[in-house]
Amino acid sequence: MSLFTKLHIAISPQFTINNLQTTKKTTSIPIYNSKIQSKHIYVSHPLVLFKSTMQSHSPRSLRSSIKCSLIDPDGGVVVDLVVPESERASRVLEAEPLPKVKLTQIDLEWVHVISEGWASPLRGFMREDEYLQSLHFNCIKIKDGSFVNMSLPIVLAIGDDVKDQIGSSSNVGLLGPNGDLVGILRSIEIFKHNKEERIARTWGTTAPGLPYVDEVITNAGNWLLGGDLEVINPIKYNDGLDHYRLSPKQLRQEFDRRQADAVFAFQLRNPVHNGHALLMNDTRKRLLDMGYKNPILLLHPLGGFTKADDVPLDVRMEQHSKVLEDGILDPETTIVSIFPSPMHYAGPTEVQWHAKARINAGANFYIVGRDPAGMGHPTEKRDLYDPDHGKKVLSMAPGLEKLNILPFKVAAYDTVAKKMAFFDPTRAKDFLFISGTKMRTYARTGENPPDGFMCPGGWKVLVNYYESLQAEEASPQQAALSV
Repeated sequence: MSLFTKLHIAISPQFTINNLQTTKKTTSIPIYNSKIQSKHIYVSHPLVLFKSTMQSHSPRSLRSSIKCSLIDPDGGVVVDLVVPESERASRVLEAEPLPKVKLTQIDLEWVHVISEGWASPLRGFMREDEYLQSLHFNCIKIKDGSFVNMSLPIVLAIGDDVKDQIGSSSNVGLLGPNGDLVGILRSIEIFKHNKEERIARTWGTTAPGLPYVDEVITNAGNWLLGGDLEVINPIKYNDGLDHYRLSPKQLRQEFDRRQADAVFAFQLRNPVHNGHALLMNDTRKRLLDMGYKNPILLLHPLGGFTKADDVPLDVRMEQHSKVLEDGILDPETTIVSIFPSPMHYAGPTEVQWHAKARINAGANFYIVGRDPAGMGHPTEKRDLYDPDHGKKVLSMAPGLEKLNILPFKVAAYDTVAKKMAFFDPTRAKDFLFISGTKMRTYARTGENPPDGFMCPGGWKVLVNYYESLQAEEASPQQAALSV
């Protein structure tokens, strides 16, 4: 049995989170070369930490006064919108006469996200007031008067024909892509889908070629349907990876079972190379140096929609398992789980969503690197977003005041040491930066990256994947020639 199979995390159904502290986390953190002038200190660099209350102490005393607990979810409770098993049959009967709305695969991914509480305190697809707050303010106001970050609109688009079929009904049934009943949307509200406004405010451009826009918005209906969501059964994909799809509640249980006093999350949509591992391992070392006893890494790859040239999820998950199998990351202090959200590639706007969702899962540290959630401009040869703006926005975003940033260096390939190392600007010529695009090009062309860039087992997974693609592409051509 491979480690890929063994990584299934067994969680006892009897386990409860009785001993979690519900008080706000306070942490004293050493900030190097900083003058402490206020309670909230922001240091510009890619490791983002959830809120720390800083006192005017010396670095030495800061390290000795750490208090830890899992961070509270937005709204105080992790939302769970899956109907209890005993009530599911009655919900199915109730849904039979209701008007039906058929979901796309990406709509279903958003149902998954909402139902498990990744978007807590959101309890369904956004109504118009929530949508406008999200679109224009990147946050929404909750009942107690406070604000929570919600930088991406989570909405369900419908066409004119579906709107007419719904008529005056206050509830609708939701059907999955295969026609099966997924859930019920209650107390619905239908409002105009102004696509150009949505695109411009989310991406900062309406240039053609934005992957999520082309896939989801351009041909979507002219109306948005909001309401309170109830999901009949937990969302499953039956792709051999469902055991990796741990909900926020399950992750919190696992962190508590492992007696984690710190959880640091790392999201990526690419295979893990040794530079990523260097950053993750160094993060854990820094947390230990700060006084934490058992920091746990949440390796949390994005599992929803990605653009066509990204490595597919099943290949990435197999590659990640090889990274642990080869000892690049420690399985005892690492949890590998899939984050079910679709990917927007919306840069600083989207990275707020990624951080907010991990708060709900219980992570109190979040690593963010260069150009998070970014991509190349779809029509010009440049980055769509400033590579440094993601981490800067996280330190200022409304509803994410819990975030602080610790200084970390950029990792690159050291051609002298022949391994991934932190970049040293005094000998910049010795370092080679290998982007995700370059990495995929290596694998696609059969060219090996420099030794020490990625563990051999993980690299073999990528090479095998691109070889299989080339074989698939060659087969139709051979068939055409034979005819």
